Amino acid sequence: MGTIHVSAERLIAAPAETVYGCLANMEEHQRFLPPAFSDFHVEEGGVGAGTVTRFKVTAGGRTREYLMTVGEPEPGRVLTESDQNSSLVTRFTVDPKGEESRVQISTTWEGAGGVGGFFERLFAPRVMRGIYADELERLDGYVRGRSSGG
Repeated sequence: MGTIHVSAERLIAAPAETVYGCLANMEEHQRFLPPAFSDFHVEEGGVGAGTVTRFKVTAGGRTREYLMTVGEPEPGRVLTESDQNSSLVTRFTVDPKGEESRVQISTTWEGAGGVGGFFERLFAPRVMRGIYADELERLDGYVRGRSSGG
């Protein structure tokens, strides 16, 4: 057992307010999710704290369903998604950098024990970093498209 932490970050070509708005609005957020995410549904709310979403993630040949509750510990800067059925918490942090934003996606969870846990600690961070890098690239393209009217 032990806590597993995965993160990726990228400079996004849009102001922090715009980027945070796209992340907090789940109808928009799902438009730039990578193919690893599927069956995305907003169960309650839709924007910001209190929103509940359900989706599946396929990574490393395994598919897992998540039921996430959105929190805003620092509205306008930090958004969290906490799985109702596990210890997994994903944190989106948006920091202004002039007309751009530095966005970090980080996830922590309590890993399994035994041999399964060994492989989880070995492979999950690499796979999840790739998924997050893809999501950040898609987010950048999405906000660029919005600002050009596309």
